[in-house]
Amino acid sequence: MRAPAAELPVIFSDVTIVAADVTILDRISLVLPASSAPTVLIGPNGAGKTTLLRAAMGLIAPTRGRITWGGRDAAPPDRRAILFQRPVMLRRSAGGNVRYALAAAGVPRNRRAARAGELLALVGLDGLERRPARRLSGGEQQKLALARALARDPALLLLDEPTASLDPAATNAIEDIVRAVTARGIKVVMSTHDLGQAKRLAGDVLLLHRGRLVESGPASEFFAKPRTVQARSFIAGELLV
Repeated sequence: MRAPAAELPVIFSDVTIVAADVTILDRISLVLPASSAPTVLIGPNGAGKTTLLRAAMGLIAPTRGRITWGGRDAAPPDRRAILFQRPVMLRRSAGGNVRYALAAAGVPRNRRAARAGELLALVGLDGLERRPARRLSGGEQQKLALARALARDPALLLLDEPTASLDPAATNAIEDIVRAVTARGIKVVMSTHDLGQAKRLAGDVLLLHRGRLVESGPASEFFAKPRTVQARSFIAGELLV
């Protein structure tokens, strides 16, 4: 992996996003720093987590406010990658999916096979290069989607509930990959409904509710001494309405 590019920090300055007259994000101000640990987004369904990730990727423009990447407006997403909750597998082998992603990222043809092998090994799919991607298990498909995202050699990797609907073994494998890519200097920002996962992985936590950022801070402080009623209720397993 190359050294981190000028994608970071990602700064949201009073960002509001409205779609079909519905406010999805409401005056969000935050910093996604070039830290060595993942930033984890938590909050109930409809809180705005997916929209925030898409905005951080540059896929959605703010209705009001400003987003910058390394101090730049409208920066091209050359060193950003996003993994959605239900990634689509191409009608190719596992290796073919990764080689396609490498080609899209501009990797020279003579380097794609070796690089695809490295990425498949990183996510624990070595030996499955020729397996049709759509015949992989759910956990294996998520690993393959991660390998494709990493083909962009990102400085910023955005993950939208990457372990939703996976069994404990597959969840553990995905968490290990998150730790591995973090150790390589990639900034991971991920959403999850799993508070245990947030405790295991997060360096810092952002709690969203009704499109607003209601609390943020280091994970250790957030879980030990939540400051807001919403955070205390969410950690206690109560419904936020």
